[in-house]
Amino acid sequence: MKLNPIILLNKLQPLPAIIIALSLAVAIILYPQPVFQAAARGLDAWFNIVIPALLPFFIISQIFMGLGVVNFLGVLLEPIMRPLFNVPGNGAFVMAMGYTSGAPISAMLTAQLRSQQMLTRVEAERLLCFTNNASPLFMLGAVAVGMLHNPALGPVIATAHYGANFCLGLLFRFYGRRQVASPPKRYRLLVLPRRAWQAMLQAQRQNNRPLGQILADAVNHSFQTLITIGGFIILFSVIIQIATFYGLMQPLAKLLLFIHSPLGLAPEAAPALAAGCLEMTMGAKFASEAAISTRDQLVTVSLILGWAGLSILGQVAAMVSKTDISLGPFIIARLLHGFLAAILVQFCQGPAQPVLQKLAQHTAMETGFSWLNLWLASSGFALMLLFIFCALAVLGLIARNFL
Repeated sequence: MKLNPIILLNKLQPLPAIIIALSLAVAIILYPQPVFQAAARGLDAWFNIVIPALLPFFIISQIFMGLGVVNFLGVLLEPIMRPLFNVPGNGAFVMAMGYTSGAPISAMLTAQLRSQQMLTRVEAERLLCFTNNASPLFMLGAVAVGMLHNPALGPVIATAHYGANFCLGLLFRFYGRRQVASPPKRYRLLVLPRRAWQAMLQAQRQNNRPLGQILADAVNHSFQTLITIGGFIILFSVIIQIATFYGLMQPLAKLLLFIHSPLGLAPEAAPALAAGCLEMTMGAKFASEAAISTRDQLVTVSLILGWAGLSILGQVAAMVSKTDISLGPFIIARLLHGFLAAILVQFCQGPAQPVLQKLAQHTAMETGFSWLNLWLASSGFALMLLFIFCALAVLGLIARNFL
């Protein structure tokens, strides 16, 4: 009797997960105190950093979805999003929230738009590739001020990070271009605001939930999502600790250093790359403490922030698990994001440094990460981006109609 190799492969698929789960269980039994300390560090990061940074944006985004604001922006910003990124105008809302609050809010919003059939599968995958970012306040404050102790490096890191992701948006507009796209909305400039307003009112009628129910659902959904994120952060904090005990971090560090050898990183950057491969915050912290040059620190941090870590990939996978969105393009985009940001950060540190130093005087954050300061700064940035998108949309329509 011949054994079908496909059947054998399907039977062996759960084996790696079983091995990993058993390894974690054994490590927890053998090293209870270090594992507990690692879990406590993850819990502390989630409670003191992630919740105040993301909770306001999660609640606001859900309220905007319930009130039809996304439909309003979808019509208003179609003229800028479709030519640039080959996604509908409602992708601008995801982009603005993702750029101002950080991962994984863009994955959550993309999954919701896909579930509501406001995006095709390919458009959702395309949008997911360039809207996943590190939080701007994390880069400007936690990394530049708290870890590297140099506020002037914040704009350098953030400019390279956002610039690389913007380039990915332009690149991935060609992904799946032969697939069926959502029907574009074409309106003349004079009727555009009225059409956008009508789209919002129609979405509110279809939703048919009172404002109180929208608020309650927004808070409930936001806390459920944050609990999932907290679980991933604690889990990967424990995994990093256990991988260190098992001696797995050193071989991983050597492999990553070999892969990134074209960037000319010093060998001392390897432990930071290994930690950043799993969890972004720990990797950035190790890079700031490594005995390497400022140039190598910036390149290493940019690689780590662009890749985002397996923890973020796990969170994104959880957000889109109930949709047909494939994570293949997203993973490729994260790899490209790390390399592009590492290349751009060297330019930002060189020819663009005088301009960014001026910018650093206005963006340096010496104050603590209080909930109120974080919320006010992120909200202001979100409103600024939305205003820019609206202005660009109007300018695009004027150019199309009169030039």
